[in-house]
Amino acid sequence: MKLITAILRAERLADVKRALIEADVRGMTLSRVHGHGGQGGRAGSYRGSPFRVEFLEKVRLEIAVSDDFVRPTIDAIVRAARTGDVGDGKIFVQPLDTVVRIRTGESDEAALTPVAGSEPEPA
Repeated sequence: MKLITAILRAERLADVKRALIEADVRGMTLSRVHGHGGQGGRAGSYRGSPFRVEFLEKVRLEIAVSDDFVRPTIDAIVRAARTGDVGDGKIFVQPLDTVVRIRTGESDEAALTPVAGSEPEPA
């Protein structure tokens, strides 16, 4: 089991989410974050005064997957997030020792698989 953390451009989120769903990756956590790497920020001006934004808005996706889903998850993110410009983001893969689904007590691989009948009921 692995925890995949992807930091990417906020404007690429919809494409990445679509690509992950097409790859049968359903569970993910999203955080809005600010940061910079090689991109180094952005310069601008406001009412004639120059300013520099060092930390740009990014999104952080965290996705826990079984070992079989690591490569498809990475491939989906890269395919959908890549623009070819500096600042496209990074993907980090870390081992997961234990995963527990709180509702059922299932653990590890069983806690990572989709739950049958988990679709929300229509109103």
